[in-house]
Amino acid sequence: MQRKDDRPLTPRFILRLANPNSWPASVCPALFAEVWCLLSGLALSAIQNIAFVIVCVLMQSSVNTLNDYMDYVKGADTREDNVAVEDAVLVYENVNPMSVLLLGVGFLAAAALIGIAASISAGFLPLIIGIIGGLVVVFYSCGPTPISYLPAGEMVSGFVMGGLIPLGIAAASDNRLHPAILLWSLPFIIGIALIMMSNNGSDIEKDERSGRKTLPVMLGRGRTLKLYRVLVIIWMALITVFPIILVGKWGIVSPVFWIITAGGLFRFLLTDDLDPGNRIKRMKTIAAANLLGNEAYILAIAVYLAFAA
Repeated sequence: MQRKDDRPLTPRFILRLANPNSWPASVCPALFAEVWCLLSGLALSAIQNIAFVIVCVLMQSSVNTLNDYMDYVKGADTREDNVAVEDAVLVYENVNPMSVLLLGVGFLAAAALIGIAASISAGFLPLIIGIIGGLVVVFYSCGPTPISYLPAGEMVSGFVMGGLIPLGIAAASDNRLHPAILLWSLPFIIGIALIMMSNNGSDIEKDERSGRKTLPVMLGRGRTLKLYRVLVIIWMALITVFPIILVGKWGIVSPVFWIITAGGLFRFLLTDDLDPGNRIKRMKTIAAANLLGNEAYILAIAVYLAFAA
């Protein structure tokens, strides 16, 4: 129901709810899948390539919007929780929550329509993978106990965005499963899982009080920090080694690029203590590390395809 003091859902609020800073988390796996298909001799049209990137942006926007809605209505996000103003429209602005819910559903519906149009010619397999991804998007944020509130949240978000997106795009090329892409997608799976762990690791005490059973809550701060740093090290190793395995000497482009552009970001992640007061800087850092670190991996393959293949 519309309240008298509600503000309209303006384009500026819509963009803030969509949270463009998070889009690389889903766009990078899509771009990786597209260059991997080229490397593997699988055909995707230019229109499909563009459409799948748009689908990923819309799905990420839906996740962000629905998650903001659920956290707000459940009281999990407040002004006292060190949430950035630009990332918490419902906390800081008088926007009707129902409008935000409908926006999240609209993003997901648009993603479904474009995804169907882009992949239907290949057959039903990519559609089935897309349906699974869409259902996870819904249950990740919604329902009596959202997936994001459970210990499996990091693993599910990493696998769906970092693994299922590449798997679905590869399937759209020939209506076949290409399980090998899941192995090569591990840097994206780990990087995306670390985004959620960065958020939940910041909120351990708050989540304990609210009864949320996230992985960091179950592990405790000490073990969460150890796991967090181990995953960062594995992530750094993979974006160094995987490109070299895939494209030989051209793969050196990846470590050179990420060390120059994101070395400081990874150093911060390795020394961070997940203190709640540093949450905003942490979330910006992990988002930038996902963009630059995983982009280095994609860039190495793209350079090989452009100059050596």
